[in-house]
Amino acid sequence: MAFKEKIDQDTIAAAKAQDKVRLSALRMLKSGLHNREIDLKRELTEAEFLQLVSTMVKQRKDSIEQFEKGGRADLVAKEQAELQVIEAFLPAQLSEADLDAAIAEAIRESGAAGIRDMGKVMKALMPKVTGKADGKLVGDKVKARLS
Repeated sequence: MAFKEKIDQDTIAAAKAQDKVRLSALRMLKSGLHNREIDLKRELTEAEFLQLVSTMVKQRKDSIEQFEKGGRADLVAKEQAELQVIEAFLPAQLSEADLDAAIAEAIRESGAAGIRDMGKVMKALMPKVTGKADGKLVGDKVKARLS
């Protein structure tokens, strides 16, 4: 798989360059990928890999927020460096206009009439935008559109 090869190549390059933060983040990503494959008892598809990376990005952002509240600037810097490495594996993020268009299309496809249909819209929308947009942002925009 292309993403596994990219992780391996980047890990080797980081080890040769003695970039400890990058190497640590790549090893963590590889470990998460390996553990997920063990759970599923098969290789991950590209969509599942993007979902894994999105989850890791969300975890880093949550950690950064918590460390900032706790006044731990050293840990904030470490998490931000790891976040940059992990985000490199995500595809380009959708622009506001593209995201709005995808939301409008998902609402039209699902025939959503109100906020009670948010689940239908999200079910149709998330496979299209996973890894390309923050899930919380997508949820907030859908909620605002349906309200």
